[in-house]
Amino acid sequence: MTSVRLRLLVLALAPFVVLMPLLLLVGMNRWTADYDRVLIANVESDLRIAEQYLARIMTATGDDLSALAGSAEFARMLALPEADRAGVFDDKRRALELDFLVFLDDEAAAREAGRWPVIAAATGGRPATEIDVFPAETLAALPGGLDGRARIDLIETEAAVPTDRRVEDRGMVVHSAAPVRVAGRAGVLVGGILLNRNLQFIDTINALVYLNAVTGGDRQGTATLFLDDVRVSTNVRLFEDVRALGTRVSAAVRGAVLDEGRTWLDRAFVVNDWYISGYLPLTDSFGQRVGMLYVGFLEAPFTAVKREAILWMFGAFTAVLLLSAPAFLGLAKGIFAPLERMTRTMDRVGRGDLSARNGAVGTRDEIGQVAAHLDELLDQVQDRDRRLRAWADELNRRVEDRTAELRAANAKLEETFKQLVMSEKLAAIGEITAGVAHEINNPVAVIQGNVEVMREALGEAAKPVETELALIERQVMRIDAIVGKLLKFARPSEFSGNAEIVDLQSLVTDCLVLVEHLLSKNNIEVDGQLAGVDPVRIDPGELQQVVINLIVNAVQAMGPGGRLVLALSRETRDGQDGVVLSVRDTGPGIPEDRLGAVFDPFFTTKTGEGTGLGLSISQTLIQHAGGLITVRNHPGGGAEFRVWLPAA
Repeated sequence: MTSVRLRLLVLALAPFVVLMPLLLLVGMNRWTADYDRVLIANVESDLRIAEQYLARIMTATGDDLSALAGSAEFARMLALPEADRAGVFDDKRRALELDFLVFLDDEAAAREAGRWPVIAAATGGRPATEIDVFPAETLAALPGGLDGRARIDLIETEAAVPTDRRVEDRGMVVHSAAPVRVAGRAGVLVGGILLNRNLQFIDTINALVYLNAVTGGDRQGTATLFLDDVRVSTNVRLFEDVRALGTRVSAAVRGAVLDEGRTWLDRAFVVNDWYISGYLPLTDSFGQRVGMLYVGFLEAPFTAVKREAILWMFGAFTAVLLLSAPAFLGLAKGIFAPLERMTRTMDRVGRGDLSARNGAVGTRDEIGQVAAHLDELLDQVQDRDRRLRAWADELNRRVEDRTAELRAANAKLEETFKQLVMSEKLAAIGEITAGVAHEINNPVAVIQGNVEVMREALGEAAKPVETELALIERQVMRIDAIVGKLLKFARPSEFSGNAEIVDLQSLVTDCLVLVEHLLSKNNIEVDGQLAGVDPVRIDPGELQQVVINLIVNAVQAMGPGGRLVLALSRETRDGQDGVVLSVRDTGPGIPEDRLGAVFDPFFTTKTGEGTGLGLSISQTLIQHAGGLITVRNHPGGGAEFRVWLPAA
């Protein structure tokens, strides 16, 4: 906080800025808490209305059934023949708005009394009405296809308890029974209303509960009947015109209402939105909690009202604050203006404009004296800066001259060092090559001479082995050529290659024949992707030496059971058409920190086995032909050498 204007503003407005928001926050918090309590009280009242309606249905069903059981009309119905009785019972069921109506004689009632407490009470002479859950087989035994009406496919619901069930086939029934003692007949009259998919029942509850447009308008008010935690009758929408039958209540509500038996009066997540909700546990004739009655209305409109009120209050506070700040600043302008001019001057000086000055600030008080003194100091700073810049320019010039001289000397030293290292390596190679050539040429000459002696001594008898003798001669000549190439690598200026136009496809195929024994011995699988490519110009013997060296290195890197991939393709480098030979193995690859040294003379990864000259010689031969040889670790595993040669 560097601005005096800002400091004075904060000092003056701090009590207003800090205390007023705190008071607003406390007040709004109290207001929202009271608002939420009103909403909870409202939903509690709605839940009681829904509970009373359900109780009224149960009472009306029991009263209607008791009245019918003791009426002369029912005595006449029982007196009818069995064939006519079913139709009369069905008409009476519809008149009473029941889903089933059954008369059980004493024997049947005694059997059913063990299953249903309602029927047991009626056999004892007391009418009873309860909510019971009928299994699918019980519904199927009743007329009217109630088992089909009760069946509801479960829908996976966010925040519900996980379940493996896919269908709810039980039915929640308002179950009523009345004793019958008419016309010498005794038994129990049983009737009931299936609440599954009973949309008239749930819509009536919704209409009674949400008569006002505040909580019930535009489908904001909802009511639901649950069997266990499954919505079996609801006006909650899954989509615009699809009711959320088969969806399930959240795990939090289920635990509180069904598991603990508490009435839920709080916000809850209902299918796809938050509602101010009331959940009432429902018990059956056995005293078990079997479902819930729910009413609730959307939380979003009331949240929006609270948010709007909060924003309005803070907007009013902000407006007052914005109006107060300019008034205060206007009164303090006489103090701020000179200080701001000095601040702008120092800012210009900080950006390099040493000619910036305050000038007359229109006041002779302490601030005016400070401004004048600042101008004097800036005059001195500008003069010293001018002299320092002159000295710095001279120093920079001298440093640049010395730096250029050192850079040139350092470059010459590095180049000389590289040439010295290469000369030492080549000198060592030359000495080794001379000894190797001498030691190899002597036994080679003996082998070649003895082949001639064998051919002369055997005469006509040499014809059966003429092929083998010719092969020995060719390989002796190849050894001689390799020795010559080795000498050429050591002293390349003393030799000149015999470049020819070479078909790479044929040459690589010939190389595979020469190393066939090595491939077979190590059980190496060869994948030859040798497409036809343009010919290249190179000494075929030199190229054969390079290819065989790369194949042998790959076999040694893989060990038994590897896979060798040879591929030919076209590739353009620096605008010049060329051909690439790729040799890839499935070995462990080359350590990344050693990739840059594989072409150095005497570098080898096979300590004690190789001389380290193979790849160095191969690089020299390929570069002599105008090509390039590179290496990398393939993304699929193993090392990959790529030999690029310009097209002939």
